Amino acid sequence: MFINFWYPAVQSEKLEDKPLKQRMLGQDFVLWRDQDGQAHCLSNTCCHRGGSLGDGLVEDSCVQCPYHGWRFNGDGQCVRVPSIGMKTKPPARARVDSYPVMERYGLVFCFLGDLDESERPPILKVNEWEQERWTSTLQEFEWNINYKRSIENGIDPAHNEFVHDTHGMKGLDENYRVGELDMRETDWGTGFFNEMKAPPLSEKKMRETSGVEENRVVRVGTGHHGPSSVWTFINPTPVMHIYQYLYETPIDEENTRLFLVNMRNFMLEEMFDETMKERNQYVAFQDRDVLLTLHPTVTPRVNTKELFTPSDYPIGRYRERLKEWEARGWRIDLDKAREQEKHTAFAIPSPERRKKKGWVIDPIPLMPSTPARAVEADEAA
Repeated sequence: MFINFWYPAVQSEKLEDKPLKQRMLGQDFVLWRDQDGQAHCLSNTCCHRGGSLGDGLVEDSCVQCPYHGWRFNGDGQCVRVPSIGMKTKPPARARVDSYPVMERYGLVFCFLGDLDESERPPILKVNEWEQERWTSTLQEFEWNINYKRSIENGIDPAHNEFVHDTHGMKGLDENYRVGELDMRETDWGTGFFNEMKAPPLSEKKMRETSGVEENRVVRVGTGHHGPSSVWTFINPTPVMHIYQYLYETPIDEENTRLFLVNMRNFMLEEMFDETMKERNQYVAFQDRDVLLTLHPTVTPRVNTKELFTPSDYPIGRYRERLKEWEARGWRIDLDKAREQEKHTAFAIPSPERRKKKGWVIDPIPLMPSTPARAVEADEAA
């Protein structure tokens, strides 16, 4: 799992003026809204005696620890320690990590890392958001799967033919093959476009709208952005578009929370939202069921333990990108964290750690950076 990227923590409409404890990247966080409606995200562990802030209260726009009543504002600074007197200024070291928060596309994104604002990778952008003649739906899933396996599934051009009866021909087309991929590279990801045969859309209204025929050729594109976001563009006809943006947050190595933003430029009335959501869920559950049976459950440490073909090129590029971000020192050292977690509390390092010293809670162990490889990655991008 990787620090220094934006991760969605919760749907905006579900975050209230009371603590919400969420687990991300194997660590616990607390989120809440202050009196002005501003969302905040802090590391969940109180720097006093390890209390869980997410199990406390929100008072005067601050989160209050349920153990000894210490209060922390949205910047992570303790503003009240009852045991030394309500009006006594708390020690300077009485603080916890606070993470930048941004609300977009109906989601509360948290930047879990220590980069300065000018250095941070962007959130995967939904260009169609609030444009005329486009509408959206938002769905959330939580599955017992590894996020990297899920991302690789999303950028796999060969699985649709066999996993999705709404997308492929169930392997019945004797002439089936994955054609040449039109590869695309961005600063933070790799994607591709290609064409594939697909069965006609089942919903009567969709067929009437698009005029599709049997064995239609569909132009699709998909790719990843960062370690855990995927974009997918589906064009059933030249004028009918379904653009999907999947934002995934690793809860830990074995569990993932997924948020699907689905944009469409047809059937714009709200009455069709449930139809689209049911269709998306049908397809998503097919992916989930395959991912639940993969062995090993996480991606192998070396590609030679899986037999790649040309259609697996996007997966290979994704793994190369992960190695680039590891070379920057952004990958969490899970083995070391597990060894120490019984006696040591950790926090994802926040931007403030670059400005202030003397933190009580230790930063999460990270894999060592390899500057030479990081420089090569920057030059290649």
